[in-house]
Amino acid sequence: MTRAENTDATILRLYETIASRKGSDPASSYTAKLLDQGTGKIAQKLGEEAVEAVIAAVAKDRNGMIGESADLLYHLLVAWADAGITPDDVMAELERREGISGLAEKAARGEG
Repeated sequence: MTRAENTDATILRLYETIASRKGSDPASSYTAKLLDQGTGKIAQKLGEEAVEAVIAAVAKDRNGMIGESADLLYHLLVAWADAGITPDDVMAELERREGISGLAEKAARGEG
């Protein structure tokens, strides 16, 4: 298995675990508790982890950035599961954008 395939498999396994916690007893896991608290709390946690990743990046804290990136990815996957978005949905969008200039893509969305 290549590193990319392993990364894909890890993210998919984590997403499947997260999605399986929807509707579970909030006392049974942190993920179930977070999903039970709703979209607002999930978004708050996602934002907190994003800020922590930014702080680690600015500080050039490699280990901190690795840990905060893992936290950020986990909370992003929770937000996807909450919204009914799958990794395949996001990968399809990335594939759609592949080969398109970032500047052209932003301009097409009216952000240029």
